[in-house]
Amino acid sequence: MSDELQRLRAEIDRLDEEVLRRLSRRAEIAREIGRVKGGGVVYRPEREAQVLRRIAALNPGPLGESAVCRVFREIMSACLALEQPLRIAYFGPEGTFTESAAKKHFGSAPDFMALATIDEVFRAVEAGHVDYGVVPVENSIEGAVGRTLDLLLQMPISICGEVKLRIHQHVLSKAERLTDVKRLYSHSQSLAQCHEWLNRNLPALPRVPVASNAEAARMAGEDIESCAIAGEAAAGRYGLNVLARDIEDDPNNTTRFLVLGMHDAGPSGRDKTSLVCSAQHKAGAVHALLEPLARHGVSMSKFESRPARAGLWEYVFYIDVDGHQSEAQVTRAFAELRDRAAFVKVLGSYPSAA
Repeated sequence: MSDELQRLRAEIDRLDEEVLRRLSRRAEIAREIGRVKGGGVVYRPEREAQVLRRIAALNPGPLGESAVCRVFREIMSACLALEQPLRIAYFGPEGTFTESAAKKHFGSAPDFMALATIDEVFRAVEAGHVDYGVVPVENSIEGAVGRTLDLLLQMPISICGEVKLRIHQHVLSKAERLTDVKRLYSHSQSLAQCHEWLNRNLPALPRVPVASNAEAARMAGEDIESCAIAGEAAAGRYGLNVLARDIEDDPNNTTRFLVLGMHDAGPSGRDKTSLVCSAQHKAGAVHALLEPLARHGVSMSKFESRPARAGLWEYVFYIDVDGHQSEAQVTRAFAELRDRAAFVKVLGSYPSAA
């Protein structure tokens, strides 16, 4: 071993020791913060967003921003667990993109619980069985998740965070080659997202829709003549080979997930607010809903209608705006909107995901 290599390895060892000392001190301070709080709300999404943004801005390289943020997310996750281990429910089963989104947002320290339906996640949060829930709300290709929108309208739960996850779909199998498989399992939405690739590369392979991509991977793990479309997490969980990577037709395919809780998030400096409302039955009613937002300089990033289920041809409108509901211009715009709308429910303000 050269003297130069020995010197560099010795420097790495010294830095590792220093990092460990600093981490231990950070953990001690986190535990002291928990004592000062005296058992109040431990997880503050606005504070964590501020920390990650600050770290990203200070990052000198050579590690990329996403790598640095992942490291600091895990540090915060472990330190938070010293104050109070979090219980997180997500729309399962294990190995889904929703699990990946939950761990991207909270790190790996919490206790995660996979639930079979979106309804169960909402109920677990409302009943206090878990601290937070993570559910999908929209995909950049396939659009909104209707059940999530319906339950946001019906249940007394707040949105306190969001996660955006780039969706990379892979062909997974126990087999060694694509030519060895005789059937493909996948969720119907993933089949739609990979439609063109499948038509070009596996046009004759029977496609079997199942309840989730994780279920598809589980089934492929039990049948060597089959394959599944799923993500990297499912490959590791079910011991599958990756026969083809990134087969999604749109390379920008992204799903947005919501973090649900029983409290609001405070202002972080770069926030989003979601609300649902209905218009009065008169000409220009929808314009009247939107006009206060424009006049007070509140930028709208989403406007989507959905049947209200209260009566035939009754609709509600889901709106996302930039800014926190406590900000002056948002407060003024919402006050006027309430005067004009038949119904308004603010679903929550929360830090905007990168």
